[in-house]
Amino acid sequence: MTDRSYPPRPILAVSTAVIRGDRMLVAQRANPPGRGLYSLPGGLVEIGETLAEAAARELMEEVSVLAAPVGLCSARDIITRDADGRVERHFVVVSYAARWLSGEGEPSPEASDIRWVSLAEIGRLATTDGLADVARAAFALAAAGGLAAPA
Repeated sequence: MTDRSYPPRPILAVSTAVIRGDRMLVAQRANPPGRGLYSLPGGLVEIGETLAEAAARELMEEVSVLAAPVGLCSARDIITRDADGRVERHFVVVSYAARWLSGEGEPSPEASDIRWVSLAEIGRLATTDGLADVARAAFALAAAGGLAAPA
């Protein structure tokens, strides 16, 4: 999308680490950038929307899963530069850990595959940069009692 290339300021986005027992939902990106890589479902924050609202909405829109965001587990800058060194893309992605409520996950135009994976399995997937760190933080929040989710 052209409005995301060479932005005048960073673009705010969210992603959601849905924890269900000892598994986390990951989605394979269907579109560039990162086509074919596994990541967390997410997208852009809309005007007038809180970060938690955006996280829940994007999760439902992208993979048809309902979850309750319960805590922040990561914030990352994703910055790419062109051959001349100009900032081509700059996203600030705030990731929420969320308690699974319903839905198994469904592929969509944005997500070509859906998987519920353990922390160990994430290391065997081709993923977006930093996914393992975000997953560790989300699982740590779950272990600390922040996500009392049904298995």
